[in-house]
Amino acid sequence: MGGVLLPNRPAHFTSEDDSVTDPPAVATAFASGLATPAAPPPALALAEVLPGLAATLRPGEVEVLGPIAVPGLAARRVRIYLPRAWTPGGPPRFALYLFDGQNVFEDGPSFSGGWHAHETVEGLARTHHPTPVVIGIDHGGPRRIHELSPFAFEGEPGQLELLLDWMVGALMPGLATALNLVPGPFGTVVGGSSMGGLASLYGHFRHPEAFGGALVMSPSFWLARAGIFPWLAEQPTPPVSRIYLDCGTREGKGLLLAQIEAMADDLTARGYDGDHLLWRCDSRGAHNEKSWRRRLPKALRFIYR
Repeated sequence: MGGVLLPNRPAHFTSEDDSVTDPPAVATAFASGLATPAAPPPALALAEVLPGLAATLRPGEVEVLGPIAVPGLAARRVRIYLPRAWTPGGPPRFALYLFDGQNVFEDGPSFSGGWHAHETVEGLARTHHPTPVVIGIDHGGPRRIHELSPFAFEGEPGQLELLLDWMVGALMPGLATALNLVPGPFGTVVGGSSMGGLASLYGHFRHPEAFGGALVMSPSFWLARAGIFPWLAEQPTPPVSRIYLDCGTREGKGLLLAQIEAMADDLTARGYDGDHLLWRCDSRGAHNEKSWRRRLPKALRFIYR
């Protein structure tokens, strides 16, 4: 059913079961002798998706838009969760943008289980924290590492600037208008894990006018010989900034921990205090969705404290 339009729904909605179009699931399908998955539907322009969007989304449910064309990159789906208490005429909401949207919500689209971010957001409501609208931006499949990298990788230039340009210049202002979101940087946070964690920290410092915080889980700071360190050292501290940073002791046989802890030290030296930086070393943490799902509630309670 991946890529098949749902009946009686606007054309910008597609089936939530995308697992067969994800590269690991495709390989599994072929190995199991299943039929080749159907080609995805044609990409839609963002301008085709936004008009009347608020009237078609249902609070308390994960809705899937697209695939949506992204200039210079593969088309991708965008997954949106409106908190149950969201109403069209209600107060403006904060926005949380997460990379690797396939992994953000339910288990189905992810080959290794989802983060259940929608459940975590409702947990925030029960503890009287702000509940953001969550926007998961799918990765582009085999090109994921390149499109989430700000630096050259394997002889090819990084493509993160293309993705950020589309997010900041088109997707975010469009959704802010359509869904009555608080404009950045206040309340607008970007997040992700692994390559998405690297992209999030870079995106926060690259576009401080758009993102007021970053949720950085198990970031791939090793990329390009740890190129994020000298790059960040040359950037001014964003005027609005709150950063959650973590790593598990079981990641990379413990080798990643020292590098990410060094970033926490660098941020502290910049002047980040306990209200603006939370560095979490997870003694049980591995480099997987299960660990990131377990750590997400504490991360969001800090971000939206």
